[in-house]
Amino acid sequence: MAPRLNPSRKVVQLHFGGGSPTFLRPDEIRRLGAVIHKYFTFSPDIEASVEVDPRRLTREHLVALREIGFNRASMGVQDFNPDVQKAIHRIQPREMTQQAMDWMRELGFGSINLDLIYGLPNQTPESFNTTLDTVLEMNPDRLAVFSYAHVPWIKPAQKILEAKVLPAPETKLQVLKLVIEKLTAEGRYVYIGMDHFARPDDELAVAQRNKQLQRNFQGYSTRAGSDIYSFGMSAISQIPDAYWQNEKELPKYQEAVDAGREPWQRGCFVTSEDNIRRETIMRVMCDLSLDFSGMSKHLGIDFEEYFAQELAALDPFQEDGLVQRTSGGIIVSDTGRLFIRNIAMCFDNTLAPSGERRHSRTI
Repeated sequence: MAPRLNPSRKVVQLHFGGGSPTFLRPDEIRRLGAVIHKYFTFSPDIEASVEVDPRRLTREHLVALREIGFNRASMGVQDFNPDVQKAIHRIQPREMTQQAMDWMRELGFGSINLDLIYGLPNQTPESFNTTLDTVLEMNPDRLAVFSYAHVPWIKPAQKILEAKVLPAPETKLQVLKLVIEKLTAEGRYVYIGMDHFARPDDELAVAQRNKQLQRNFQGYSTRAGSDIYSFGMSAISQIPDAYWQNEKELPKYQEAVDAGREPWQRGCFVTSEDNIRRETIMRVMCDLSLDFSGMSKHLGIDFEEYFAQELAALDPFQEDGLVQRTSGGIIVSDTGRLFIRNIAMCFDNTLAPSGERRHSRTI
């Protein structure tokens, strides 16, 4: 891939994820870093983040990651409750996670993110409230609090949870409300939206206040206009006019790489219609509002006329107090943020009828 790219362009973001990179030994991390630096030039202000697994982490892993340029880290916690950890087969005491965070701060990682998941077996609002208390004591820079997506037809390993009782959607919504209220109390964190929280002085929160926040399929970002080139099995790349995904199965991926071919499985070009809808959905998710006049100028359309049907589909949300319709746009209410996915989906013309969708529920 590297020979196909403009060598004068610098890497502004680097992300190791999609499984835990710390399965690699420290010497393997250094070797991989040497290869990356050989073919790519890093921007001086690069944002380099890595996902680590505290259960398989040593200080030497983090030393190696810092040596090759990483300055941000993210760790999966899911839940600190022992009964929940036992149910999901992920035993990870607080002390283990705290040790990893202490090492990161000692070694100069500038930002630490923790991932939590709600909707897991044995979770209750009361038990998750205790987990949130623990997390607040640990004081990460960012938090991602995801809804558990039960998709065993995609992830067969999830079938082990089918014999367990998962919280009802009403309970999950109660937990999500608790999360938002508790984390944002006293201005501790800002609710960015779509499961993400950041300190008020974090660049994500600053960008959102200035309506400069961006979003791609990997999440929220402050680096607008960057192409995304992804490597490894099932990895997805994105440029303004196209997306493509690598082979999902290891034999096919290895066969293509060994033959000197790009290991692409599928791709699609982005139409002008896709661009209009992508930008609209992104602004809803990032700004939690839409300015019709501004969107009309930006997209070169009469926004209200173009999206007349979609705006009408927001009427039920308005009736429930989730969206406020103004003379010049819409504003998502604080309660409406809980349903931001559903609100954004009104502008997506690619979704199948609700009864035919094969993805996880939004709540």
